[in-house]
Amino acid sequence: MATLREIRKRIGSIKSTQQITKAMKMVAAAKLRKAQENIVALRPYAYRMRDVIGHLTALSEKTSEIPLMQHRPVEQVLIVSVTSDRGLCGGFNSNIIRQTSHRIEEYKEKEVELYAVGRKAQEFFSRRNVPIKQDRINFFNHLAFEHAVQISKDLISYFTSGAYDRIEIVYNEFKSAVQQNVIVEPFLPFVPDPEMAEDKTQVDFIYEPDKETILNVLIPKHLNTQIWRILLESYAAEQGARMTAMENATENAEELVDNLTIYYNRTRQAAITKEIAEIVGGAEALKES
Repeated sequence: MATLREIRKRIGSIKSTQQITKAMKMVAAAKLRKAQENIVALRPYAYRMRDVIGHLTALSEKTSEIPLMQHRPVEQVLIVSVTSDRGLCGGFNSNIIRQTSHRIEEYKEKEVELYAVGRKAQEFFSRRNVPIKQDRINFFNHLAFEHAVQISKDLISYFTSGAYDRIEIVYNEFKSAVQQNVIVEPFLPFVPDPEMAEDKTQVDFIYEPDKETILNVLIPKHLNTQIWRILLESYAAEQGARMTAMENATENAEELVDNLTIYYNRTRQAAITKEIAEIVGGAEALKES
């Protein structure tokens, strides 16, 4: 049985941990609010760019000549796994790693390599000897659009050089602070929005230069925006998952403190009762003697 001193020490230790988890929850909530604002600010531009590209591809008859839209027999596959650099965020990273492993298994007949975004993916798959083409780590704390541009530039270069025939991205889509959805999204070859691509009723403008030249310029810009959106989604989902995990940890610590306090009081009461009984017994023994 633990002594009263040990119980007091344990209660103090849990309370200290509780203060840390509560502070981490508040920090994650502040970062989540900022990430949500960035996602909302990005949407109008991203949606309009998607519509313009969809409109152009619907009217173009030479999309097969655009390098980023060329479909080839799939022999080499690159999977981009977007995790976080830090832990303490519930199942955020394990869900991505599990889905990435599943995709690697599905392409086991092909040549598959990994592009790791975030330290957790890099550490996990490097220990399991999964071929890692490139990794981008330790930038989420100072996340900027330039990071998205660099990742997009890498992926476009790999595809256009013929190193890979298909590139997919696995990431967490932010829904709410308590809900994140794991998404597997094809990245290259580029496929326009199906609804816009099928809409042939739109007005055909006169383009200078031609539609294909404009698409060759717009698609890389759109891919930059897509990577930026994915990074923002993942970062917001990470903070939401961390906020929820820290809230649960804080509540669990509170419950532990309550239970230990009850146990402490009962143990102390039992010790006092035992001492009183010993005193009474000794006094009775003295009377009899």
